[in-house]
Amino acid sequence: MAVKKIVSRTITLRSESGAFSTLFGMFKTDKKAQNPDLSLLRSILSNEKAKMIHVLKTKQPNSIYELAKILGRDFKSVRQDLAVLEKFGLIEIIPIHKGNREKLKPILVVDQLKINFDFG
Repeated sequence: MAVKKIVSRTITLRSESGAFSTLFGMFKTDKKAQNPDLSLLRSILSNEKAKMIHVLKTKQPNSIYELAKILGRDFKSVRQDLAVLEKFGLIEIIPIHKGNREKLKPILVVDQLKINFDFG
């Protein structure tokens, strides 16, 4: 039996003048290196996003619309939350073609998120 590789993302915050103002150690992804700001990091820790990640892991919805229905939330707000999770490299949104229509399927691509605080 093959051992499943755990995929993780690490974010390191450095304390400067008594505040966490800098984000480092961004992820190695196929996309350009991005520097999400600290307010986005705070928003990733919300209950809504935790529920969303849980649903993506357990139910594996086939579209953003299906995810919104499962969560009982508005499509637009779910799409905005997915954009934040995608920016941090936790999910990928892939197009799926069905006939003449295209659906966007969110997929959880990590098993762990590690946040490090560097108090230097």
